[in-house]
Amino acid sequence: MRPAILAVLAGGVLLTGAACESDAKVYNAEAPAPATSTASDAPTDYSADTAQVCGKLDKIFTGELDDFGTAIGKMIAYKEAKQTENAVKAEKSAAAELQSAGTQIRQETALAQNPELKEAGATSAEKFEASAKDHKYIKKIQTTADLDKTLKAQLAEWMSPVAGYCG
Repeated sequence: MRPAILAVLAGGVLLTGAACESDAKVYNAEAPAPATSTASDAPTDYSADTAQVCGKLDKIFTGELDDFGTAIGKMIAYKEAKQTENAVKAEKSAAAELQSAGTQIRQETALAQNPELKEAGATSAEKFEASAKDHKYIKKIQTTADLDKTLKAQLAEWMSPVAGYCG
């Protein structure tokens, strides 16, 4: 919009200067083409829809990830108590919570009007689902100290694609 305004102002100054000059030559020139700017050139405002989608994502991040945290806590307790069978069940439960979070993120962002938020949601969902499938992150956690050291960075990794829209 600014370049168009500047062009109009510059054109007006040049025409005014030319009109004031007494020896100005008159040329038979075609009229300038009308401006092609339309309302459709303005970016679409997705803010209301994005806020709604982000509200749903926030519920997923607090709900599903709370359940993930509970399952991880149980897994750690079972590992420390040397209850391997229960630790494995808790690990699977934690992975299921990650899978569920990924699925829900994918569903909610698929409905977003902003195509970039849709894409970011799909990326975030893929990250959750990948961690749910390979268990690599979950297996690294043996103690609460391990969890404390890694959780913040891992959450940032999972949620970073949508954080720019929902921050």
